[in-house]
Amino acid sequence: MADIQDTDPYKNFRNFQGFTEELYNCIPLLSVVEAHNSFNLGEEEFWEVGETRLISYQIDQGNYMAWTNTFYNFLGTGGDPATGTVTDANRTKGKLWGLSWYAIRKANVGLANLDKLTDATQEEKDLIAGQLYFFRGYFHYVLMEYWGGLPYIDQVLPNDEVIKFPRLSYQATANKVAEDLKRAADLLPVDWDQTLVGKQTSGNNNTRINKIMALCFMGKNYLWAGSPLMNRESTGNSSYNTEFCKKAADVFGEALKITETTNRYELAPFSQYRDLFYTFNQNGKIPGLKESIFLENLANAAGRWRWNQVNDYRPLVIHQTGIKVYPTANYVDYYGMANGLPIPDAEKKDAESGYDPEYPWKNRDPRFYNDILIDGEKCVLTAQSVGNNEFRQYASLYTNGLYRTADGNKKVWTGYLNSKFVSKLMNEFDGYRENNTFVLSLMRLADVYLLYAEATATGYGSPQSTATGYSLSAVEAVNKIRTRAGVAGVANKFLGSTSDFLGELRRERAVELSFEGHRFNDLRRWLLLTERPYTLKKAVEFDRATPNAQVYADPKNARVRNFRETVLFERQFGQRHYWLPFRVEDVNMYKEFKQNPGW
Repeated sequence: MADIQDTDPYKNFRNFQGFTEELYNCIPLLSVVEAHNSFNLGEEEFWEVGETRLISYQIDQGNYMAWTNTFYNFLGTGGDPATGTVTDANRTKGKLWGLSWYAIRKANVGLANLDKLTDATQEEKDLIAGQLYFFRGYFHYVLMEYWGGLPYIDQVLPNDEVIKFPRLSYQATANKVAEDLKRAADLLPVDWDQTLVGKQTSGNNNTRINKIMALCFMGKNYLWAGSPLMNRESTGNSSYNTEFCKKAADVFGEALKITETTNRYELAPFSQYRDLFYTFNQNGKIPGLKESIFLENLANAAGRWRWNQVNDYRPLVIHQTGIKVYPTANYVDYYGMANGLPIPDAEKKDAESGYDPEYPWKNRDPRFYNDILIDGEKCVLTAQSVGNNEFRQYASLYTNGLYRTADGNKKVWTGYLNSKFVSKLMNEFDGYRENNTFVLSLMRLADVYLLYAEATATGYGSPQSTATGYSLSAVEAVNKIRTRAGVAGVANKFLGSTSDFLGELRRERAVELSFEGHRFNDLRRWLLLTERPYTLKKAVEFDRATPNAQVYADPKNARVRNFRETVLFERQFGQRHYWLPFRVEDVNMYKEFKQNPGW
């Protein structure tokens, strides 16, 4: 047996980096845990009725404690419904609760042994320490986002003693997170390829923790601490906390200034927008381009999508398996017009924006046509593939159309299909379900610009405000994202007050970050989760008024009749639903560890 000394894992950079690598393996995996997983928990999606194995179903029912045992669930424990056993290797990469605590302990073990890293340059020591500080802060932040203020564990806890660390307030915990992320930012490079150590793995360092990542999460941590929910938890005040928002704005400004100076990250041109989310026939290339800052866990990235959620976005009439999920009509309404104006009421004509419910798909935000598949769009290349049935080849999403009526609970309940994460031709016949690689960006540059805009407007007081040391105003940051998509900027009528501006900023986040796992936490932190219309999940109903052949030739400009929206489901939420409950066994460990209110 090899003689391994206690100091061996830490004695030089190569060994210590090997120890540190496991922390990357603890990064959450949201998009796949089992054969399916639901990572959008807001009002943006409607899954087939009665599918109780999904965490989204349990959230809809208000059964938050189900995070501890629901099968298709990225948050916590689960297992095979029949046996209670774990059978999918991806599960070990995707459980946010357990892996976060494991990573915190591992980071603390590493930090406690930094003095043993003697055979190393200063650069090597800084890289190890920077990663450890980042992960300790990041994993506390991840847990806080769902469960609120925590004990901040910044030491290696003994196995043989009863620990009685009380929960801190959210803001007190956030200050601890910020300290660790600031240490990380001070120690880490912008680009590992530019370091002596990184040159040994040049071209393969893109996902290594760097200064910009640390600053961006530090800013997000501060903005969350300043948001209404977290401010209420900490102070009893349900408004934004301007001091935390100023801190967030300044840190985001620093990160964006470095980004723009170095071009380490860049907004992708809209012509490459799809490559931010999935790649097709690119030999397993990870999506994200230079816009993605922090990716979800990459475990089995090349193969997991093919055998999992690729099946879920199309009805059985063209895709013969899967648990079906569709965008809600109420969420699709957030996609306004190309002139930048919102749609006040999808059932009513609006002279100012130009929206007309007789032509509901006309002149919309270009992201609408990328992200949403509408009635009449081609879903199968050749008619022969579907038995010369035009209503299978082209999306029959009108009221009583084939897609809306076939196959019981798996029918298209909402009247829309998702095309942000899959090709519009994702079906059983044309090959588009093969050779796709999908990875969620947990943070990308567009998100950072929008976070900066929110922090700056709420911290410094107006849409025209800027952060310290950075020249872009809040509204300019939003318009930067809109310009990329070919959408007009925020209209002047929304720039007279921060309150008016926030309405458009929140709509912009809904559109730009749609279906990327952000909405639930946004609604929570804004204290909107319990408020109408955010509790509603709707379907659209309409009849075709344009002949079928013309609809298929130009679905965007098709005319419809009797356009209306119906409520499929309304969530019955109370104040306790703003935070997930802790496991019963955890809150029973010692009295200082308090359960969240209402649970």
